[in-house]
Amino acid sequence: MPPKPKITKELVIDAAFEVAREAGWENINARTVSNKLNCSTHPVMYHFATIEELKLAAFERADRFHSEYIMNVSGNEDDIMLGIGLNYIRFAVDEPNLFRFLFQSGYAEGKSLLEIINSEMLTPVISALQKGMNLDLDRTKEVFITLAMFVHGYASIIANNSLEFDEGLIEKHLKRVYAGAISAIQKEAK
Repeated sequence: MPPKPKITKELVIDAAFEVAREAGWENINARTVSNKLNCSTHPVMYHFATIEELKLAAFERADRFHSEYIMNVSGNEDDIMLGIGLNYIRFAVDEPNLFRFLFQSGYAEGKSLLEIINSEMLTPVISALQKGMNLDLDRTKEVFITLAMFVHGYASIIANNSLEFDEGLIEKHLKRVYAGAISAIQKEAK
């Protein structure tokens, strides 16, 4: 029986995630990942037939990290939407390389906005918002889409170094968009 590999598939994925986090997803390759692990490139290629497969695994790891990050909201239920939105933008400030990997690398292509909003990945976010807004699921998703476009725009500009993060100003704008989206949904329901 061959000896058990010391470098596990999870270690390789974690190292690729760290390369993406520190240097950008474009720099994920067998050499950079093996350097992170202090090993040869053999264990990297043992677990992944191609670098593209490794990048996809690192993307999934980054996506889980992002979901945990944005859902780390404290405060009362009325502030959940604001907290999630601000965390989304903070993620672009704190983790610009991961933000670009997740949202500007093309690895999320092939999914429509409707597929994304109905995905299991967003279920905890939508559930938290629904509870905080006290709306039915369809109306919650409508509000979410409006807010997501606004927040993603802010985050994208910040992640690409075109705008400085001003939490007070962003919070003020986010509250306006949130109030406007809720108001519009309520008017449509009448």
